[in-house]
Amino acid sequence: MRAEVQRYYGEVLQSSSDLKTSACCTDDEPPPHVKTALAKIHNDVLTRYYGCGLVLPELLDGARILDLGCGAGRDCYVLSSLVGPEGRVVGVDMTPEQLEVAQRYRDYHAEQFQHPESNVEFIEADIERLGDAGLGKEKFDVIVSNCVINLATDKRAVLDAAFELLKPGGEIYFADIYTDRRVPDALKKDPVLYGECLSGALYWNDFMALARQSGFADPRLVTDRPVSVDDPRLAERVGNIRFFSATYRLFKLAGLETACEDYGQSARYRGTVPHHHDRLVLDKHHVFQTGKTEPVCGNTFRMLSESRLAAAFDFDGDTSTHFGIFTGCGTPMPYADDAAPAPAACC
Repeated sequence: MRAEVQRYYGEVLQSSSDLKTSACCTDDEPPPHVKTALAKIHNDVLTRYYGCGLVLPELLDGARILDLGCGAGRDCYVLSSLVGPEGRVVGVDMTPEQLEVAQRYRDYHAEQFQHPESNVEFIEADIERLGDAGLGKEKFDVIVSNCVINLATDKRAVLDAAFELLKPGGEIYFADIYTDRRVPDALKKDPVLYGECLSGALYWNDFMALARQSGFADPRLVTDRPVSVDDPRLAERVGNIRFFSATYRLFKLAGLETACEDYGQSARYRGTVPHHHDRLVLDKHHVFQTGKTEPVCGNTFRMLSESRLAAAFDFDGDTSTHFGIFTGCGTPMPYADDAAPAPAACC
């Protein structure tokens, strides 16, 4: 299947118009500063874009970023404008035809973004074998990936390597395709369904388990949308399986809890992040308005206070007192909570 993916993206797909589904398409409206950067990307790079989301988190100035499955480099070059001349972007891909396009325009984009030299590097490597790419350990502030991890046959290997490559407090911020049920093995062998980012997609609950096994204890969903299968023959093959494009952020923080626990902590957004002056979105369930103090669970408190986002917030509280489950984003207590307690049990 690895060879089929290389062939599909190196030979079959010549532009995004060759796609048979909406999986490898981005519907999200880019913010104005991203539109400005996209307007400077060379058309040869833009036409070979096969992503499914925006993988551009906040506060990237000066950051060191790794793009897993960078393709022709569209996201790498947008990110290069956001990290600035002091930052660095490394793109990894296993398809030579895609990388040739990416490499061709390094100097072009350095000039477009008025950098003294290119701050982007491209490496031909398999994201399932990142240990062979010579990237080191704990070298990156952020890892991104755009509709690529579903193409990996060993997704656990990708997440394990990402955890090792991230600095403490860093994150993997990535868009991918997920399903509402497990994909049958027969469909996983279909090269077109696999290449279109469908039959290699993980059942969402299996992804959550896999992320936790790799050390990312509390995956956070940022955005999601349904994916359509427009080709009638492919639609008939997938049957009732539903596909979704979703963006997650996974923080590398040791000791995160498996549930959202309440310690009476709070965070107040200062409104200082560029392009996010009115509000800051951490994930789908946590939107911080400027100047408003919000109660947060212990995990959210740490994601904000122990990452590059810390300087943008004021914090209050510690973990000295535990108040139970945090109902703002956690799972309610599974037991009955009637007003009148039952008599004490007898043995």
